[in-house]
Amino acid sequence: MNGKENSKDKLLKTASKLFQMQGYHATGLNQITKESGAPKGSLYYHFPDGKEELAVEAVKLTSQIIGERIKVGLDGYDDSVAAIQNLIITMAKGFFQGGNTEGVPIATVALETSVMSELLRETCNSAYLSWEKLFANKMEKSGFPPDKALELSIVINAMIEGAFILSLTRRNSEPLLMVAKQVPFLLKK
Repeated sequence: MNGKENSKDKLLKTASKLFQMQGYHATGLNQITKESGAPKGSLYYHFPDGKEELAVEAVKLTSQIIGERIKVGLDGYDDSVAAIQNLIITMAKGFFQGGNTEGVPIATVALETSVMSELLRETCNSAYLSWEKLFANKMEKSGFPPDKALELSIVINAMIEGAFILSLTRRNSEPLLMVAKQVPFLLKK
């Protein structure tokens, strides 16, 4: 990996974390460069269109990371109910370990920017759609009709996202565990 790729990766990872923790508007470019340790000039070299472009790429990166975690979690079980339930339980267990609150970075950016930036709104929407597709594919493999699997995938994604927000405000993972508990009832055939 050359130095330019390293600086870009540092900027993206730092931006993703800061957008998640502070939101889009409260995160400044100076803070991102300072906390990433990347040279100041590298920000506009890699992201010539500035903060919005950086945020789009950060959301895409986060979407890929979260998508891979969902895929790995779902692949661990043949049955979609067990797979989704255990994925959520795993998320709940890891939610507050070491200050880790990963899982809501898309929500913070989506809530703050969906009205002001069509590009960021669409990027966040693409992230949610990609996660929903993973859930829908798992349910289809378990025998759910495609239209029902798609509908349920949206509900599951919304429940998880809402539970993450409630977990943040309550400072515990109980809302996530409650969602996991309800999955078997939701996914009754």
